[in-house]
Amino acid sequence: MSAGLGEVVLSGLLAGYGVAMPVGAIGALIAALAARTSWKVGFSAAMGVATADGVYAVIAVLGGAALAGVIAPIATLLRWVAAVVLFALAAKTAADALRARGKPATTRSAAEGRMSRPLGAYFALLGLTLLNPATIVYFGALVMGRRADDGLSAGAETVWVTAAFAASASWQLLIAGSGSLLGRLLTSPSGRLWTALSSAVVIAVLALLLLFP
Repeated sequence: MSAGLGEVVLSGLLAGYGVAMPVGAIGALIAALAARTSWKVGFSAAMGVATADGVYAVIAVLGGAALAGVIAPIATLLRWVAAVVLFALAAKTAADALRARGKPATTRSAAEGRMSRPLGAYFALLGLTLLNPATIVYFGALVMGRRADDGLSAGAETVWVTAAFAASASWQLLIAGSGSLLGRLLTSPSGRLWTALSSAVVIAVLALLLLFP
């Protein structure tokens, strides 16, 4: 049965915000770049992260479509496996945030070298995010959890990817645009704690949606 457009958009937004919201080293780096250099550099860094998330969203869509016929007999089992992975990731996100309470975020010097220029910042953050194990596990779970009979058209798949990308981009741009004020607030110990806990909730909701579509 085909999902409605609203459901597709909501699913994509949840996927994008779920992976983007934890403000750790990557988020702290974006905020530092924007605060120490310029809005253009912060914008480029944010879009590098969002592009990486968009790439993994595309892989989730293409992987789900390509594997649909193969996984049909075990689709229910895979949904449960994916849900368990997402629940574990949500728990780890929350646990890491609670353990890191009171500790400053670790960042490298953001204003040095190529990362102080827009293009350099874009590709540096793109590469860092693509190599982020949590991002790989997160979208890998979404690939496994895609139902073989979801009935989504190519247009709906495009909407899902666009929504995931837009969610990630909006969050990263919020951090970059905040500059030295809101950026420092979000990357403070309490800010990182609450954004990570919020992300854990979003990821848990995604897991529930896999089990109860």
